Amino acid sequence: MYELDESKYLYLFILLPLLVLIFLWVQIWKRKKQREFGDEELLKVLSPEKSRFKPSLKFGIVLLGFAMLILGLVNPKIGTKVEKVKREGIDIVFAIDVSKSMLAEDVAPNRLEKSKQLVSQIINNLGSDRIGIIAYSGSAFPVLPITTDYNIAKMFLQSMNPGMISSQGSNLDEAIELTEKYFEGSGNTSKLLIMVTDGEDHSEAAESAAEQAKKKGIKIITIGVGTTSGGPIPIKNNGVTESYHIDKSTGEKVITKLRPEALQAIAKAAKGGYINGNNTKEVLDFMRKSLNNIQKTEFEATEMANFQSQFQWFLGFGFFLLLLDVFLLERKTKWVQKLDLFNEKKER
Repeated sequence: MYELDESKYLYLFILLPLLVLIFLWVQIWKRKKQREFGDEELLKVLSPEKSRFKPSLKFGIVLLGFAMLILGLVNPKIGTKVEKVKREGIDIVFAIDVSKSMLAEDVAPNRLEKSKQLVSQIINNLGSDRIGIIAYSGSAFPVLPITTDYNIAKMFLQSMNPGMISSQGSNLDEAIELTEKYFEGSGNTSKLLIMVTDGEDHSEAAESAAEQAKKKGIKIITIGVGTTSGGPIPIKNNGVTESYHIDKSTGEKVITKLRPEALQAIAKAAKGGYINGNNTKEVLDFMRKSLNNIQKTEFEATEMANFQSQFQWFLGFGFFLLLLDVFLLERKTKWVQKLDLFNEKKER
């Protein structure tokens, strides 16, 4: 197993084919100028020690040296073993509303992006809890199973968008039922569902689903994103707003609003809590207090341990190749000449 510590430097590999093109152009230009200067066979006689192969060899060594230095900057890490570790925490599932109403921009940059920011900040403040992610609108969709890998969770989180689920609406009860399946096999671990949504278009079955979740030991916290005054739902092309969603029955813009009453009712049914998500600091303080009041349970997790940085090998080999290029002359190597690999002596 391996991971790349600074993958942002991988774009530097784009420079390598550019260097190859420059080298080939220089070789063609030199060959052309030599032909203008004099006969090619005569130039070989005048400079018998000049090697036609060495320049290409030197360039190949320099190119490989640069590639090693880039890999050194990327810093590949290799995991040496998999081990079982004991951790203490709770199981948390984030259910994130990805319906079209979450594209409303009554909170900046829009409700969905604000939801992602909130969940990412909450994850950053977790200790050793296990987390999973669900996306829902008209139906619920499993995005990430229960895991202790927060980096993977945040990567999947950023990829969430309204296009991942075709059916529209805010089917909170189906998200709650899917969460129950996530928690199957968790044993006595404390279970928490965090729903991030505007609460609009939820079904009437959401409260009864929350009551069923409470009977199974699942606590629900709802985070409302949006404003009660609401806003239209933009239709964008390449990031530019072209129009807004229209109510087909009235012909007017659809104004979507935050429904805190619905979210408060769901949280109350599951003995949880509700918080308005527009203020990130208030949400983090609320979550910190809520998590502190939930009993932590010891569980066993599988982790890749002892990831070792390997940058020093790549940097060392890269500098060695660049140093080797300095001492590698463009003259023919005498011991190679004695081998007469190309039968040059017989031709003479």
